[in-house]
Amino acid sequence: MNFDEPRQQILQCRLCEPKFGFEPVPIFQGTERSAIVQIGQAPSSTVHMTKKPFNDASGQKLKYKWYEITDEIFYNEDFFYITAMAHCFPGKNAKGGDNPPPLACARKWLKQEFAQVHNEIYIIIGAKAAKFLFPDDSFEELVFKDSVLNGKPAYVLPHPSPLNVRWFKDHPQFEEQRICEIRKVIWRVLGLRTGEQE
Repeated sequence: MNFDEPRQQILQCRLCEPKFGFEPVPIFQGTERSAIVQIGQAPSSTVHMTKKPFNDASGQKLKYKWYEITDEIFYNEDFFYITAMAHCFPGKNAKGGDNPPPLACARKWLKQEFAQVHNEIYIIIGAKAAKFLFPDDSFEELVFKDSVLNGKPAYVLPHPSPLNVRWFKDHPQFEEQRICEIRKVIWRVLGLRTGEQE
């Protein structure tokens, strides 16, 4: 099976339409040559509308503050394969927050995506994605240690959402030290050198 087949299958997927009550819009990007596979939780309503992954407040923090890279680098498909547990925005709950990503999507597609992309490292974003991929490990431990997924280095990040204030307040060492370590790995994989983003 070539890469175009699973890509088209994901783009045409309507598995969750009865659950959502609106037409799903699968959002992901990348190629079989992408150096980094990044797995998030689910697109936000803003991403749903713009059809561009991490084109929201969470993405601004992730790209510019944590990774310290430009949009040109982040959206370069040779660099990043951007996917998620749920490829579509899952809708809002009664409290105004986003619904959790449907596990049916992750179970149906993620393994196929992993098998198609010849990446160097994985980046997993958010507690829900980490729990799905590393069910036996605590989230805090995963964030602060180097892991392995499918035989390749894997790094877990907390969700960069502006609403995730308490986690960062309780774990200041993440932004003080850990993300700096992960950023060095990302830059090395992408072939970037200090000063190239200035």
